[in-house]
Amino acid sequence: MKDMSGPYLIRGSVSLPEAELMWRFSRSSGPGGQHVNTSDSQVEVRFDLARTEALPPVWKERALRRLAGRLVDGVVSVRASEHRSQWRNREAAAVRLAALLAEATAPPPKPRKPTRIPRGINERRLREKKQRAETKRGRSGRDWG
Repeated sequence: MKDMSGPYLIRGSVSLPEAELMWRFSRSSGPGGQHVNTSDSQVEVRFDLARTEALPPVWKERALRRLAGRLVDGVVSVRASEHRSQWRNREAAAVRLAALLAEATAPPPKPRKPTRIPRGINERRLREKKQRAETKRGRSGRDWG
């Protein structure tokens, strides 16, 4: 059996360094019959974000800032237990970790350039507003007696 299904790309040519991933296996909760009591199918993968050299310094600093709430001593961990096989849970955890790091290292969005609302649009809005007010005023039952 192969060790992993290949490098998990974070973004561009940067991928998760398999040597720096720490795996932990434990018993999953939930249904599964007699087999569930003996198999360690829940997977937890830990990645030392603070000490890694695999990420460019800018990305690393950005990820440390964005994931600050999730980190424990600079280590980010992801758990997977949705599949019954340990193998598929390993895959799921690694993919989820790569996605998390991709999101955390993404460059900040470009600032929005404020634009003026065209005069015609504003005038049309006010005209429609006035027309609506007229319609509603016409509904009041003052003249029906």
